[in-house]
Amino acid sequence: QVQLVESGGGLVQAGGSLRLSCTASGRTFSSWAMGWFRQAPGKEREFIIAISRSGASTHYADSVKGRFTISRDNAKNTVYLQMNSLKPEDTAVYYCAAEKSPLKVPAGRRAYDYDYWGQGTQVTVSS
Repeated sequence: QVQLVESGGGLVQAGGSLRLSCTASGRTFSSWAMGWFRQAPGKEREFIIAISRSGASTHYADSVKGRFTISRDNAKNTVYLQMNSLKPEDTAVYYCAAEKSPLKVPAGRRAYDYDYWGQGTQVTVSS
């Protein structure tokens, strides 16, 4: 059974930084494209960033471009989300997700493209 476990969330002041990690069980991590989504209270789950299987290709939503960076370490079965210049509107529960057979490069941008999800980690940015 595949499990994705996020960590690194917390409370940070506006302008600060956080790094989220998502570690996967299983031996096929390197064959998955990986993405991060977030969901704020009362809002739909939002795609923010994705990375291809090899890590060579990434895609960012406009809302995080220039501030967030995604990377992966296939030897550690881990994908990272580095978040800089955080804003109060970045407050949300952040989820990592794995896409087994990506049809797009680097990965899908819709929640239904993804096959496995983590439990989420809360990020709160105070003003």
